[in-house]
Amino acid sequence: MSEDYGLRTGTASLRSAGPITFGPAGILFLADNAAARVLAVDVADPGPASPPEPLDLEDVDARVGSFLGCAPADVIIRDLAVHPVSRAVYLSVQRGLGDDALAVLVRVDPADGSVAEVPLDGVPLAAADIADAPALDDERLDTTLPQGNEGEEVTFGDRTFRLLRRPIRTATVTDMAYVPGPDGPGSTDGTGSTAGTGGTLLVAGLSGEEFASRLRRIPFPFGDPAQATSLEIFHVSHGRWETAAPIRAFVPYDGGAAVLATYTCTPLVHFRLADLAPGAKVTGRTVAELGAVNQPLDMVSFRQDGREFLLVANSRHGLVKIDCRDVDAQDPLTEPKEPVGVPRETKDLAGISRLATVGGSHVLALQTGPDGRRHLRALKADSL
Repeated sequence: MSEDYGLRTGTASLRSAGPITFGPAGILFLADNAAARVLAVDVADPGPASPPEPLDLEDVDARVGSFLGCAPADVIIRDLAVHPVSRAVYLSVQRGLGDDALAVLVRVDPADGSVAEVPLDGVPLAAADIADAPALDDERLDTTLPQGNEGEEVTFGDRTFRLLRRPIRTATVTDMAYVPGPDGPGSTDGTGSTAGTGGTLLVAGLSGEEFASRLRRIPFPFGDPAQATSLEIFHVSHGRWETAAPIRAFVPYDGGAAVLATYTCTPLVHFRLADLAPGAKVTGRTVAELGAVNQPLDMVSFRQDGREFLLVANSRHGLVKIDCRDVDAQDPLTEPKEPVGVPRETKDLAGISRLATVGGSHVLALQTGPDGRRHLRALKADSL
């Protein structure tokens, strides 16, 4: 099976913890920004077919910290993904801060919540280098509103919040999603089908170029070079056109023909993949403004009552829900400050930093409580 996707037995050495997402046949894609590459790994998940209910787990940070031999505060969960068959939860974890930080991939068992490290030694894998990544000595900085205690406190008006400034190399990949080809297997249907190969890994982030914001399309199985396009957006709260701000989170849209992407402070933008010619600079259609001094953290789409909706986790508001029919009808936002674009509903679900769909029935959320403890919450799609 792994050979069908160009995977060969080898060892992956992670230098940094980054975004993760599942592709076909239970293959997990892992972004390693320090190494400027993306790995495809057959995790050979040991679990049985999907349990009747998705995982709902208290104190996931404490459980992971106990397994790794560190305090919960030293556990930084960079991303999560749910295995399409077993529903095991995979976490991209950074243990510690600074030069002593370690990247670890862990699996949380959906039956009992037990934690185990996912082996990356002697496993089927393949790698794709990010050729246009910022250089290691690029002095430009990427500024984000972090979760937890990273960064420094700043005061703006009557608000005090934290800012994290890091070299733009750390934002080489900010989010990923796999889109099946017309004859390829789906990655989210829960069947584990391997009929056909040939899809595309969409990779958002920054490049070393002047117009730094990029959306890359990497054919999978790996082999052909990535096709990269520079992106331009109108940033409503900033009141200007921008080409340096990276996508923070995105989802495939319209059957993989487009993406919906969100940026810091917080525009929501629509891009048609057919417009993304290699080497070109493409202008997206800004359809919503979700608020200044706000960091988008994750996005998923789900179906409810036969319609598609978008959920946006962010640092300032509760979980934001948007009807995708309104996205399709929205004219581009090109005026500063005032237009907010598509209607949205803000759910009374605060502290959510990561999201993943579980089949068609649930959305899994990583939620931080008022006491700072982090939990995995299974949210029923019908109740959102």
